Amino acid sequence: MRTRIKICGITRVEDGLAAARLGADAIGLVFAEKSPRRLDLARALEIARVLPPFVATVALFVNPDPAAVAAVVRELRPSLLQFHGEEAAEFCGRFATPYLKAIRVRPETDLLQCASDFADAAGLLLDAYTPAAHGGTGHRFDWSLIPSGMPLPVVLAGGLEAGNVAEAVRQVRPWAVDVSSGVEAAKGIKDAAKVAAFINEVMNVDLQLSR
Repeated sequence: MRTRIKICGITRVEDGLAAARLGADAIGLVFAEKSPRRLDLARALEIARVLPPFVATVALFVNPDPAAVAAVVRELRPSLLQFHGEEAAEFCGRFATPYLKAIRVRPETDLLQCASDFADAAGLLLDAYTPAAHGGTGHRFDWSLIPSGMPLPVVLAGGLEAGNVAEAVRQVRPWAVDVSSGVEAAKGIKDAAKVAAFINEVMNVDLQLSR
């Protein structure tokens, strides 16, 4: 199985294009109010309009006002929504758009129960828990906390970078990996060389696992 790759926190047209040309399957556009990677709808539209075919756009929110989500859905028409706060399943599913539910994993987190609670999600994005932020912190969590046989596709996030993503794929076998700070020159500014190295590591480990 090929591991899909999402490059999150894109804020510039050139970074979105570079990610796509280097092999990313999806880019993440952050609309969370407190995020240093937040962009407005106008900039998101600029980025989305230049992406080549078959590169998905993911709109990320944290405990948003429903009108804000509806506006993004109406104008941007993202491939997926990603909810990274304490949103309930009923809220996530009300926008007629497939969604990912992010779960910040702690030792006491029951991921099988989370999958049941968000059974209509396209997948669960598993990230590290930190009390200070809802994501993009560069911290990883203990991957052994993920039970085998998860009933929803797993998107693995949290502290991934070129140096550890191959081991993450070997251990977890996720449907996709999601990286933001691990491929940045500064917050919201991607480093094309780091993006290339990350994607190459994922492709290489996939090739090894397929043999």
